[in-house]
This record gives sequence, C-alpha cells and structure tokens, in this order.
Amino acid sequence: MPTAAFATLGCKVNQYETQHILDEFEERGFAITEFNSVADVYVINTCSVTQAAERKSRYMVRKLARQNPDAIVVMTGCYGEMARIKGEVVEEATFTVPNHEKMRTLSRVLEAYPHLTDALAHETPPVRRPAHRRTRATIKVQDGCNVYCSFCSIPYTRKVMASRSPQEILAEAVRRSEAGDREIVVTGVLVGAYGQETGRIWKHSEIEDLADLLLALARVPGIERVRLSSIEPTQVTDKLLNAFASEERLCRHLHIPLQSGDSGILKAMNRPYDQGYYLERCRRAYAKIPGLAITADIMVGFPGEDRAAFENTLHVVRNVQFARAHLFRYSPRPGTPAATHLNQVSDVEKEDRSKELSAACRETQASVIRRYIGSEQAVLVEGKAGSGNALPQSDDGDTGNAGHELVGITAPSPTGLLTGYTSNYIRVQFTGGTHLIGRLVNVRLLEPTG
Repeated sequence: MPTAAFATLGCKVNQYETQHILDEFEERGFAITEFNSVADVYVINTCSVTQAAERKSRYMVRKLARQNPDAIVVMTGCYGEMARIKGEVVEEATFTVPNHEKMRTLSRVLEAYPHLTDALAHETPPVRRPAHRRTRATIKVQDGCNVYCSFCSIPYTRKVMASRSPQEILAEAVRRSEAGDREIVVTGVLVGAYGQETGRIWKHSEIEDLADLLLALARVPGIERVRLSSIEPTQVTDKLLNAFASEERLCRHLHIPLQSGDSGILKAMNRPYDQGYYLERCRRAYAKIPGLAITADIMVGFPGEDRAAFENTLHVVRNVQFARAHLFRYSPRPGTPAATHLNQVSDVEKEDRSKELSAACRETQASVIRRYIGSEQAVLVEGKAGSGNALPQSDDGDTGNAGHELVGITAPSPTGLLTGYTSNYIRVQFTGGTHLIGRLVNVRLLEPTG
C-alpha cells in the first residue's frame, strides 16, 4: 500500500489545507504515516511570511528528501510560489504544486506518477481513522489577499480572491459537529473580505458577509463556540461587533493585527488605517462586547521606525491592553516595496525593541488575567495539559458543569491536569477526569502560574 506523509509550516489556513489534502490521500487508499517516517510521497505545505519561514521550508523539503531518496517530494504553499517568483530551484523537491492548484495535489501526483494509481487499484482502502482528533476544528472560508501591505508577500503568493459558499461551509460545520468538535475557528487569508470579493449573491441564502456567516455557524446544532481568527482593523465593522454582542456562542476574542502604533509607519506599510482609527475600533469593540479580549500581531524594525515611532507602538499596547500578542521582527520580502527602503533598522535595534515590546505585552497580559481572578469562566476542555491533542470523549452521563478550581492560566503545567480555553482565550489548567474532555465546564480562576 503506498504511504504518504505531510508537513505544514505557517498559518491556520495552511493547516486547514493540509488536512484537506491528507483526507483526500487517505480516502483514495494511501496509508498515512508520520512525516518523520519513511514514505512514498511527502507533501510539504510551505510558508514564506518571513525569511525564517522560508529557511524552515527549504530545510523541511531537504530533510524529507534525505529521509527517503526514492520518495516523491511535493512542495506547495507560499514558499513554493515565492521560489518561482525569485527563480529559486529547490532541487530536492520532485515537483511543485502552485498555490491556486493546492487542493488538487492528489490529482497532480497521480497524473504525474500513474504507477501509484496502479498500486492503489490492488489495495483494499484502509479503515478510516476516527475524524475526531480535537475538540476544536478550523474551517477556511476565504482565500486570497488584495491589500498589498508594503512588507508582505502574501498578495503575490495568494492572488486569487475567493469565498466558499455558505451552504458548503455550513455543511462542513455540521460534519465537524457530528465528529465531536465543539468549537469552530473561522479562518481565511483576508477573512473579513468574506463574500465581498466574489461579486455574486449566493442563491437561497441570506448570508451576505462574515457577520451573517458567523451567526449562522453559531446556530449549527452541537457547536458550542465559534471563534474568529485574525481580522483586519478596517473590517471590524459595527455589524460584526453587533453580531458578537448578540450571540454568546461567538467567542469574546478578536485578533486585530496592529503591526505598528505609529501613523507614519502605518502609512509607509500601506496599512489602510492610522493610530487613531485602530484605537477607536478597539474602544468600540470593548464597549460593545463585555469580557472581550483583544490580541494582535505587532512588528518591530520596519524601515524608518525610529525611537519615537516605536514609543507610539508601546502607547497602543498599553492603551488597548492586549491579552496576547504575536511579535515579529521585520524581514525583507523580495519584490515588496519595503525591501528596497534605504532606511533599514539594524538587527541590534530590532532585537532590543523586540525585548522591550515583549516585556510590555507580558505586563498587559498579566493585567488582563488579574481582571478575571476570582471569576467563574466556561472552559472548553481540550485534553490533558502537554498532550497536544484532546483525548477521546467519554460517553458517561456526567454533565461536567461542577465548579472546577483553576491551577494555572498561562504557563506550561504539570502533566495530568486538564486544559482548555475560556471564550476570551485565557488558557486554564485544572484537575478533573478525562470524561470532561470535549465539554464546557465552569472553572473558577484562582491564580496565574506565570
């Protein structure tokens, strides 16, 4: 029986796409193995968002090719596109599937290597593994970006703007619910553009945009929560905020990329907002949605960023009080306007600012957590802390709604404790039986661990 293994680098969209490709291989009859094992076919879904991501992508392709020199090594994803744009050749990759054909990876492999089709014809398809691996499932609803931030290569590697139909998305949510998932994470490359860029009205559907879609997903039987992934500040509309305020199943968490708190740097980044707009949207969101947590992506060291500009970023961090932030240093992307900017920031300055910004974000995170100490919060139990995946659910009749006591919130915990997230994305750890996995339980937050 032919074997296939998969590796993913990068964002939730990549993770979702890899799972879709893996499922097709498995349904066709391939035996799925771990990516660090010998396989007949390796599929690497790559990333190019930073230089480090590109290095990791190249390393993964070469590592898997060395693992089995006779294997078919398929490279897809954003680094595959960027390598084509830059004229780079990754010799260890047998061939590359373009991003816009990524979901046809299986077909491309079988077309290029018909001996695999012959081998599959003589095999009995394996029994499918249970679809439920976690209590949370990601659903991709949109692809493509047309914003063209001056530092970002994604609009070049994911050019096609497209939204999936509501019917297709809701049908997938029903399947996820039936498989045992209780939380849906809605993701896309520019998820706030859902529905807008298609120029069409879906038949027999009242769903026109992201807000409508989120409310519809929240009504799917068995789905306890719907969480939204990263959304651009300009797409945090009043309609979207009203949807969150009106439906408790929509998680009290918005990830709104900041990138910089300085209006001049934002303009140089070609970001379509300034500091004042970002702060106003966050204030509006807090006012509309009780218990909301806001998280963000923040960049340091963009060309032209001086101390005053960096101080403006610190000002926004402290004003908004981010519950968590993903920090990264500016990395020149070939073909982007910022890559040719003369006023580059030194690596030493990037390092120093990254440390200072990290300390400021830890302070705001601790402040947010202290706000909820003593309160009781609903937690979706995902599994044992440190286990990576949720364990299988029990069918016993315990409702799991007793008031469990919190052991820790943000730091890695001792093995054996249950772990999960509140609606507003605080990770908690507490004692309890594995029969609680996959259920919402009420947990009193007692103390932070970090």
